[in-house]
Amino acid sequence: MEQAAILAATGLRHAYPGPVRALAGVDFAARAGEFTFVIGPNGSGKSTLLRILAGILAPDAGEVRLEGRSLTELAARERARRIALVPQYLPVLPEVLVADFVLSGRYARVPRWTALGADDRRIAASALADCDAGELACRGMDELSGGQRQRVLVARAVAQEAPVLLVDEPTNALDPEHQIQVLDLLARLTCTDRAVVVVSHDLNLASQYATRLVLLDEGRVVKDGAPEDVLTRAVLEPVYGAQLHYGSWDVAGRAARPYVLPRRGS
Repeated sequence: MEQAAILAATGLRHAYPGPVRALAGVDFAARAGEFTFVIGPNGSGKSTLLRILAGILAPDAGEVRLEGRSLTELAARERARRIALVPQYLPVLPEVLVADFVLSGRYARVPRWTALGADDRRIAASALADCDAGELACRGMDELSGGQRQRVLVARAVAQEAPVLLVDEPTNALDPEHQIQVLDLLARLTCTDRAVVVVSHDLNLASQYATRLVLLDEGRVVKDGAPEDVLTRAVLEPVYGAQLHYGSWDVAGRAARPYVLPRRGS
């Protein structure tokens, strides 16, 4: 029996100025214990979908419900206790220490006008350590490289302890070791009954980690299913074109996983 969705969207439509529709009728569900990757070419609507699911962008039509309640009924503070968002980019924050930035993810979890306590600081420090960013705690946010900042962004969302985690391109600007480290961490969070949704362009990392893939193109869901059902020539070629090579690899103790590689044309 399929588990009920923590976060569910129906009929989402959104357009920016101009002729392009970012979303053209998208249904989506995030369930506890699922590691969902949203994939698709540039301009397919992935980041727009994530922002609407987080409640920071209002759709032109459709609805998002969090545990059965419309997202529009919830105050920002209540949303922050239930949904954590890791954006792809963050403006430079001068004179803000990394430790304080990650700790700020705890504010929604304490009563108003109440100071953060030792437990909050312990949770924030643990989140930094889990993201291999503990040594950055005393540095300023404006001193970080792109990859370091990405790890700190993930750490802040982990410290938030929300049951839904929405992550936009978490491996962008990371070296391979830290890509695996961050995705291993996100995968572990699904074992604590969190729903993790990641937007990514990396089809092969998605294949290794996702329990479910959602392929978007031109603001619509093309395919929603297991990696082996989505990463196929029949599904991807109409979206990405013919310059792809398809195969599968065997991983010890796991079923074979598909891979997709760009192939130089003749």
